[in-house]
Amino acid sequence: VTFDEYDEFCEATGRSKPDDKGWGRGQRPVINVSWWDATAYCNWLSDKEKLPKAYDSKGNLLDKDGRIATDSSKVVGYRLPTEAEWEYAARGGKYNSPFKYSGSDNVDKVAWYGSNSESKTQPVGKKKSNSLGIYDMSGNVWEWCGDCYGSYSSSAQTNPYKNSGSGRVYRGGSWYCDAAFTRLANRSYFSLSSTNYGLGFRIARTV
Repeated sequence: VTFDEYDEFCEATGRSKPDDKGWGRGQRPVINVSWWDATAYCNWLSDKEKLPKAYDSKGNLLDKDGRIATDSSKVVGYRLPTEAEWEYAARGGKYNSPFKYSGSDNVDKVAWYGSNSESKTQPVGKKKSNSLGIYDMSGNVWEWCGDCYGSYSSSAQTNPYKNSGSGRVYRGGSWYCDAAFTRLANRSYFSLSSTNYGLGFRIARTV
């Protein structure tokens, strides 16, 4: 989600616009947004497109009838991707590419990170995409996921959604990181109200 897109939401709802660190807005990824900010944007966009909201005021997922859901596939509106969806998309979906980063083993081809970013975010879509045509899933900004953080289950699962635990997951690496942090397997978490000049978000909908 770019500053252009997020600023439209702020103007429509009277929210304060997040700080861009003086780097510029436009097609740069939005930064300094909390998990709550990201889910509010999702609900606003769902409303705008006359879709059922994906979140209640406590951050629970909602199905098409407004009931709390633990299965993300039951959610119709815009939402944050689950951690599993995020990694599936970053790895190229069913193509399941073997790359260390999203679309390449050469980090410079696909990611803005500490060695090439000029110490700031860069406009989206300027590097090579992955096999699904998705850009910037390695580097530029960390991206919020829907899930709470926790250890992976040892049993095979299909798109699990973890709604209890420590903070919320973020993935992908950022403009200030070493290349190692932009690896597809790297994961960490922040509290829901945390904001960061290297943290933004990407949105999803159930097909």
